[in-house]
Amino acid sequence: MPVISQSSYIPPLGFSNGHIQSLFPTLFRRVKGVRYERERIWTPDNDFLDLDWSRVGAKRLAIITHGLEGDSERWYILGMVRAVNRNGWDGLAWNMRGCSGEPNNKLRSYHSGASDDLHEVIQHVIAEQKYSSIALVGFSLGGNMTLKYLGERGRKVNPAIIGAVACSVPCDLASGAEKMARFSNKFYMKRFTRMLHGKIKAKMRIMPDRISDEGYHQIKTFKEFDDRYTAPINGFRDAEDYYRRSSCKQFLDNIAVPSLLVNARNDPFLAGPCYPIEEAEANPNFFLEMPDSGGHVGFISFNNKEEYWFESRVVSFLKYLG
Repeated sequence: MPVISQSSYIPPLGFSNGHIQSLFPTLFRRVKGVRYERERIWTPDNDFLDLDWSRVGAKRLAIITHGLEGDSERWYILGMVRAVNRNGWDGLAWNMRGCSGEPNNKLRSYHSGASDDLHEVIQHVIAEQKYSSIALVGFSLGGNMTLKYLGERGRKVNPAIIGAVACSVPCDLASGAEKMARFSNKFYMKRFTRMLHGKIKAKMRIMPDRISDEGYHQIKTFKEFDDRYTAPINGFRDAEDYYRRSSCKQFLDNIAVPSLLVNARNDPFLAGPCYPIEEAEANPNFFLEMPDSGGHVGFISFNNKEEYWFESRVVSFLKYLG
C-alpha cells in the first residue's frame, strides 16, 4: 500500500518540537482508570513472562508490547489499554523478561529481536480459545518485535491475528543506535544506560558468577552496551550481528496481515533507514504514516477524553480491520 501521504496529527501549539514531544509525557502524563489482573506464564526454557490483563468481557483482544526499559505501567501502555477497553477490546499488556519488577530466571534478557517470547504470549492466548480476533500493538522496541514477528511468519501467522499497529519503531537498529550516540541525544542515552545498569545489577545479585558491571561507567552508547551484554547474553556474535538479525525492516515485505507503522519525522531516536518507504510501497499489507511531528512515542493531544492522538489512531485502524 502506498505511504499514507497526509497524517491527521496536528501538535498542540508549542509542542511541535520532537524533544518536547518525547519528554513531556514521560515527565507529566498520568493515566488513570486501568486495573490489571496479573498472570504468569512459563517459557520453554523455564523462564517466566508476566501478563497484565485489562478485561471488559470482549471477544476481541489487543496484545500490547512495551519499549526499551518499559513495562505494563508506562504511561503509553496504560493509555493504549484504556483506549482499547473504551472501544470494546480486552487489553493484554505483557512484560518482557525482567521488566515486571522481578529479575527473570535466566541470564538471557529481553531484546529487540525476541519475537519468540511474543510468540509464547500469543500461543498462550490462542490456546485459551476466548477471542475471535487478536490485534498486536507495539511501541519502539516492542514495535520492532511486533513487525518482525509478523514478517517472520508471513502467511503462516495464526488466522486469529487480524492486524497490527506499531509506533515509533527503530526498524533499522544499527542506524538507530548510531543516531542515539549523537550529542543531541546524550540525555536519553544517560537515562537508558542508568536504567539498564539497574537490570545488570539485579542479575548480578542472583548470578554473580555469570555477569559483572565492572567498568560499566565506560559505556556511553547502545553499541557499547550491546557489544558487552545484549549480544553475548542472547547468542549474537556482536552488536552488529544483533542489529542485523533483529531489525524488522528486512521482514516487512513478508507481512501478510494489515499492519500500520507510525513514525514521526521529527523522532529524535530514528535515522533515515527507520522510515521504510520502499517497503510500504511494495507491500499492500504494510501501511506507513509519517506525521511531521510526534517525537518518540509522543503525539501529544489535549482533549476531554485525555487520549493522545496515537491511541485514537490505533483504535481507528482496529476499526478498519473489522
